[in-house]
Amino acid sequence: MKRAALTLGLALLAPPAAAQWLGEPTWNAPTAGSGFTIYGDYSRPNTDAGGGNAIGGRIMLGAGTFTLTGGVSSWKADLVSQRITTFGGTAAFRLIGGSLIPVFSAVGLSVPLPTPVVRVEPYVSPGIRYHHYASVAPGAADHETNFGWVIGGNLGFGPIGVHLAYDSEKFADGKTHGVFGVGANIGLR
Repeated sequence: MKRAALTLGLALLAPPAAAQWLGEPTWNAPTAGSGFTIYGDYSRPNTDAGGGNAIGGRIMLGAGTFTLTGGVSSWKADLVSQRITTFGGTAAFRLIGGSLIPVFSAVGLSVPLPTPVVRVEPYVSPGIRYHHYASVAPGAADHETNFGWVIGGNLGFGPIGVHLAYDSEKFADGKTHGVFGVGANIGLR
């Protein structure tokens, strides 16, 4: 019981993974399984989020109830002359679930659909997001906290998969940053 309470407490206190990679949505893989999975991503932020496009790559290690992910993104915003490269990582674990229909819950919720041949994993992930800004002008805020959400899905055909997501976050200045992303992946078990 103590272990379950500690696990739930850590899940509730864990910061959201939003903006791990600039120009990309928050990617979720609720039932990562076991082994390595390699991802290729393409994203388009809306004008309020800087526009342009981002390409990225991630590698994920799934080991039963937890996953570790590391990745890189290269974003070319509309008003910048050079691409911005960011690195990031995430850690996730499943709180409850069995072998038939696991329910992933941390900063999101997903219930994989029991379909033959094709693996379908829709998800929604609302959360409070914290941003810390470095080198701000005197008198300007160096941080802000906003509400954001992601809706997306993963489709799998054996070891090959495709994924898409839309990430939205409303900022204090009234602008809503939206990012749409799509990609493909291959699992190495």
